[in-house]
Amino acid sequence: MSETVYIVGVGMTPFGKQMDKSIKDLTREAVTMALKDAGCEAGALQAAFFANCTQGHMEGQDMIRGEIALRSMGIQGIPVLNIENACASASSALHLAVQYVKAGAADIALAVGAEKMFSADKARTLSVFDGAWDVHEKAAGTAALLAMGHGVEVPPGSSSPRPYSVFMDIYAAMGRMHMREFGTTQRQFAAVSAKNHGHSVHNPLSQYREAFSIEQVLGAPPITFPLTLPMCSPISDGAAAAIVCNAAGMARLTGSRSRAIRVLASVVVSGSDRAPADLGAHLVRKGSADAYRIAGIGPADVSVAEVHDASAIGEVIQVEAMGLCEPGAGGWVAERGETSIGGRIPVNPSGGLESKGHPIGATGLGQIFELVTQLRAEAGARQVDGARIAIAENGGGLHGVEEAVACLTIVGR
Repeated sequence: MSETVYIVGVGMTPFGKQMDKSIKDLTREAVTMALKDAGCEAGALQAAFFANCTQGHMEGQDMIRGEIALRSMGIQGIPVLNIENACASASSALHLAVQYVKAGAADIALAVGAEKMFSADKARTLSVFDGAWDVHEKAAGTAALLAMGHGVEVPPGSSSPRPYSVFMDIYAAMGRMHMREFGTTQRQFAAVSAKNHGHSVHNPLSQYREAFSIEQVLGAPPITFPLTLPMCSPISDGAAAAIVCNAAGMARLTGSRSRAIRVLASVVVSGSDRAPADLGAHLVRKGSADAYRIAGIGPADVSVAEVHDASAIGEVIQVEAMGLCEPGAGGWVAERGETSIGGRIPVNPSGGLESKGHPIGATGLGQIFELVTQLRAEAGARQVDGARIAIAENGGGLHGVEEAVACLTIVGR
């Protein structure tokens, strides 16, 4: 199980509203790009891991989503595993593809995530998140999560009269807890959002490519305090894919070996029954510590990060949990520019989920697409100079007072 695994090809569709494309179309587009990038024929694939969360809810296609999507583009006769792990589905698919290759079960494997969330039925779209927590304890779970925000006054008129995901209420509660415990300000959350929207201007695959100042973020329509609209990830369609292999598999490919990226660590961790204030037991803190240990590095060695900013509050929480700044400092490092491109530790150069988009079954591989592009020095105007080691954090669902699952992936040149 010590064999080195490489990412040799990546592909990603634009994220956004794509009403004219099906899951099959999006899958074909992303996988075709990844195969071309790797110099790999579809027939060389020995296993595929397909991530999707919402197709059953939106279209009634359950159970064999991957087999159907991949067969439509001629990929058949190999093991196809369907992965559903909330918003961490795509990174879970990559994790399993990496482990499959490390175990010697294949030399070349595919990880792909695809999602279509837009619908003319808006209520149906928003309800895709309703099963991403314990439905048997929904009232108690909601109460426990929202209680984290107690003690911070909510200004009148700071909640949207229009429907939005209940997850934003929960992120807002986490944000108010951060404000109460560490003195974080709404302006600092807005600084995260302004930074990410600024990064996305230079990402041609982003759903939104408009820059916002901190003042514009603060003045935008409210969602639920302290969140305004630009601080929240949108509904998205899209797909992303990666080809992974060992040395034997790479020898059979025609892609440039100099562009292969090493997988230094891949960790999946689930949450635990911890107290809200016990941040040392946060699942991302534990998972990132394991990933750093496996990779033989520390947070100070990281050149660039992609983190799960389903809201700006999420980025603040995760950069602290990952050790990229001190506990409580996630807001002010963004305000000071430390997490911007050109800063001490650039975070979400892609624009993040807030701006690049969040097709939940594809999101984690979208992060990997960005980090591989950065490590290859192919990111153009959003390039992080000298990027050599990168980390992705992708979380999913809610259970207790944190995400139900998180995936940490470290890759390097």
